[in-house]
Amino acid sequence: MPVYKWEGKVRDGSVKKGTMEAPNEAVVTAQLRGQKIMPTKIKKSLGAVEIKIPGMKPKVKTKDLVVFTRQFATMIDAGLPLVQCLEILSTQQDNPTFKEIIGQVKEDVESGNTFADALAKHPKAFDRLYVNLVNAGEMGGILDTILNRLAAYIEKAMNLRKKVKGAMVYPSTVVAVAVIVVAIILIFVIPVFQQMFGGMGKSLPAPTLMVIAMSEFLKKYFLFMIIAFFVLAGIMKRIYRTEKGRMAFDKVFLKAPIFGDLIRKVAVAKFTRTLGTLISSGVPILEGLEVVAKTAGNAVVEQAVLRTRDSISEGRTIAEPLKETKVFPPMVVQMIAVGEATGALDQMLNKIADFYDTEVDEAVSALTAAIEPLLMVFLGGTIGGIVIAMYLPVFTMAGAMSG
Repeated sequence: MPVYKWEGKVRDGSVKKGTMEAPNEAVVTAQLRGQKIMPTKIKKSLGAVEIKIPGMKPKVKTKDLVVFTRQFATMIDAGLPLVQCLEILSTQQDNPTFKEIIGQVKEDVESGNTFADALAKHPKAFDRLYVNLVNAGEMGGILDTILNRLAAYIEKAMNLRKKVKGAMVYPSTVVAVAVIVVAIILIFVIPVFQQMFGGMGKSLPAPTLMVIAMSEFLKKYFLFMIIAFFVLAGIMKRIYRTEKGRMAFDKVFLKAPIFGDLIRKVAVAKFTRTLGTLISSGVPILEGLEVVAKTAGNAVVEQAVLRTRDSISEGRTIAEPLKETKVFPPMVVQMIAVGEATGALDQMLNKIADFYDTEVDEAVSALTAAIEPLLMVFLGGTIGGIVIAMYLPVFTMAGAMSG
């Protein structure tokens, strides 16, 4: 079936664009008018060759999810039926994977499933948090409010991830470049010096001999080292997938000297933001804690939250078991206790999340400022040391000639 690109105007005068599969232009026009869109341009798309490779479908990006959620909330607030909203959003979706998912959700809703149940069939696109909040919105008749709250939460979570990734990019890039430069020097440059020094007939200084030995070792075992690296990475990844392995690794991450504090602050920000969003949306506290635990991203935090949930089910407050876990800072526990006592736990959790978002910003800036000089010293010391070691025989020979 051919694909048509279209442009059209809606009632408020704004222009919308999209693509639609249809047998002819007349069907496209009819469908657009049914969606209260006045078509201004309809053009048949050139037949692009679509190559489908198993497992190579584009992923549903966080940005796609935010836009979908925002638009959905606006349409629901405007009084459009659920199925029609899904039809419009599916038509306008550029990501083929997400387009297919929205179409399947629409079919499930038309078949009599609730919106939350239809979303739950696609966990890769809509996680448990999303499904639980939508379910609460459907039950409370405030789906548009919940969707707006969800979009705001996803955007803040996305910004938090960007901050952390941004902090990791610079040191990772510098270290990678340093390793590549050192490898090139040892494999290609040092052998040239080695041949030159071979004709001198004199014993070489210890630093020079050490660099030459490193060069010969790297040339001999370079391929083996690359294979060993990937094998070790695969083993570590497999260990991390086990429950005990993940717990051991995550404990180390939280106690890491430079990155541990940042990881803890990110975990606190995510925990408080997620739980605050769930509680303010009407999700029961026990169910909310279970969802938060599964989306924590750290096994130590997940275990602490689940222990807290078990304690609450026995009649205790949230603050007491959280304090016993020793995972969350005392200030966080005290503020949660105040929130419980005043009956404004959701507001207090969101205030803590805002505070820790700022803390993450400052931690990222401090981390970058601390790592930059260390990396420069490492890079300069490594390459400079190699260069000095290789020029020592030249200096020695020049000294002997002048003497």
